[in-house]
Amino acid sequence: MNKISVVIITLNEERNIERCLLSVLPVADEVVVVDSFSEDATAEICARYNVRFVTHPWEGYSGSKNFADNLATHELILSIDGDEALSDMLTQSIKTLKDREIADDEVFAMNRLNNYCGRWIKGCGLYPDRKVRIWKKGFAHWDGLIHEWLVYEKTPNITLLKGDLLHYSWMTPEDFRRQQFHFAELGAQSYFERGKKNGILPWLFSPSINFIRTFIINGGFLYGRTGFSICRTLTQANRHKYNLLRRKKKEERRKQEVIWKKHLKKKLNAL
Repeated sequence: MNKISVVIITLNEERNIERCLLSVLPVADEVVVVDSFSEDATAEICARYNVRFVTHPWEGYSGSKNFADNLATHELILSIDGDEALSDMLTQSIKTLKDREIADDEVFAMNRLNNYCGRWIKGCGLYPDRKVRIWKKGFAHWDGLIHEWLVYEKTPNITLLKGDLLHYSWMTPEDFRRQQFHFAELGAQSYFERGKKNGILPWLFSPSINFIRTFIINGGFLYGRTGFSICRTLTQANRHKYNLLRRKKKEERRKQEVIWKKHLKKKLNAL
């Protein structure tokens, strides 16, 4: 029988963590929670359940998840966030993995269904939001500053499980806006560090294209005012990302100009 280590990273998840734990207990042979010094009742709630609770400084999404994954003692890792939960159908799909042979390069993906202010959203580009969340320990690790992704030892064989990973994402429109703008700032920093060019065309047209895609092509209009609000925020965050990237590029150019002028001045003084 294959045993599963459920791995969760948390920070102030008292609103969600109990739901998450209750959903994974039917499939977990152990639950590892790595907490970045929550100041709410996250630790107290976890103490009610048979989990291994470890406090560890925040290392960013990828670093914290890699630290947590390394604590797993079983061969299969199920990585889940504190604000997520397994649907009944997904739970049954995961249970079937315990009794079948799994190849070393086989990983398991699931569709993530996002909840916006109490409403499940399958439009606006928010679904299926497919995520690989189960793999054999040592076969993959996390990378990336934002929207962290898995890096595999070799090309994986991906199997999609039936059922949804339920993401209790945003209780209010402000929660959604705050998160998207935070991601935009991280995205701008990531683009800057990778040397991504920020031409005038992406800056001008990317937000508009983003709105057309999410609201029209991805069916945001089917959700009325809610869909419009979601797509507008996504568009504004997209604009914010490119504005920040342009600002960082300008600051970098100014710094280079200052350095160049100082260097030139030294050269002239030496003559």
